[in-house]
Amino acid sequence: MPAGGYPRGEARGAGAVESPFHWPFYYGWVIVVIAFLSMGTWLGMRTTFSVFLVALLDEFHWSRASAAGVQSVSFIVYTLSAPLVGALIDKYGPRRVILPGIIVLCAGLFICASARSLAQFYFFYGVLAAFGVTFVSIIAYSAVLSHWFQKRRGLASGIAVSGMGIGSFALVPLTQYAIIALGWRSAFKVLSGVVFLLLFPLTALFLRHKPSDLGLQVDGAGAVTGPTKRSMEVVDHEWARTDWTLRRASREGRFWSVLLFSFLVIVPIYLIVIHGVRLLTDCGFDRMRAAFMIAGLGVFTSPSQIFWGWLSDRVGRERTFTVGTLFVVLGALSLLLVDWGHPAFAYLFVPFFGCGWAVTAPTFMSVAADLFQGSSFGLIYGVNEAVIGLGSAAGPWLGGLVFDRTGSYQNALLIAIASGLCSLPFAWLAAPRKVRRPGGRR
Repeated sequence: MPAGGYPRGEARGAGAVESPFHWPFYYGWVIVVIAFLSMGTWLGMRTTFSVFLVALLDEFHWSRASAAGVQSVSFIVYTLSAPLVGALIDKYGPRRVILPGIIVLCAGLFICASARSLAQFYFFYGVLAAFGVTFVSIIAYSAVLSHWFQKRRGLASGIAVSGMGIGSFALVPLTQYAIIALGWRSAFKVLSGVVFLLLFPLTALFLRHKPSDLGLQVDGAGAVTGPTKRSMEVVDHEWARTDWTLRRASREGRFWSVLLFSFLVIVPIYLIVIHGVRLLTDCGFDRMRAAFMIAGLGVFTSPSQIFWGWLSDRVGRERTFTVGTLFVVLGALSLLLVDWGHPAFAYLFVPFFGCGWAVTAPTFMSVAADLFQGSSFGLIYGVNEAVIGLGSAAGPWLGGLVFDRTGSYQNALLIAIASGLCSLPFAWLAAPRKVRRPGGRR
């Protein structure tokens, strides 16, 4: 056993096993904590763009479409790099891939402080920082968590992605305070330092790829007993036994349904998240109050992500996603009413949209892992995240374009509502319940 009781290194070849520290709980939950912090950083960085956007528009007077396009480019970079990150993790393990990515992310954020033109900002934030953030995103930890959990996959995914809401709630007001106190340039430097200190040491010390690296089994088999746990029942054994590759998965209609429902539901999410602060300030809210409202989404998102993950293990992924998406639609409708001159609906927008947004990430992770588990899962999920990246890029660009053409966000919000509703049939066509469904009590 290593000094200090901590496991060292990743598996060295097939069957390599390290002597684990005797933790009083399953080590997979340590991986969940690291994923929680990483996803908080990932989403927190994305949502802080909304407060940087206000400061940048004030200083440079760029059009809203061109400024929001920086975030759209960052999503395109994420789209292109997500399959690469997934494939690299499949091949080399997470630490050898994620640690260099953290360095790239922090360097990109730091040099954003020196941007003097829109072209520079497109490169520093939209390309360099965006490439780095892919390495700490949901794609990286979906590829890891799928190895550690099966019976409690929804719950583990929900807890991990609940960091997204906490990250938004913590980093958005922190960034706004830094912008007010120090200016937006120094705020980028502060953000870079916070990200490095939060992620690099823990990832280097504790992240592991698979339970077998530590001589453990999936879900800590044998360590959890009692009649209160539910397991996922395999319905289609032939499908579940298949070692899915990207080529094999791409021949299945379910694969394309997964891509479509993921794309359609994420468009309204990022249209609203990126333009939310600007829309609220246009409607008469002061900047700090508007920033806190967008940050306040995290108050509802984090516990809801745990709840949706837990619920999907019990009633199924499709039903859970349907209810959550209806919350997204109600949130968008509330914001539309704010734009129509009813500011009180902003206080309904926050809980509705926050709870609805929460259903997306745990559903993406769990559905893909239920359907396409195998040695190439990182690459398969990377392709799904690439499509999600396209939707994430389309949303901010579309919101800015519609505003520049019409002088209002109203039509953009109507498009957001329609897109969310259209995602629902494709979630049911993906049909993870026909491969793995909630089983009885053990």
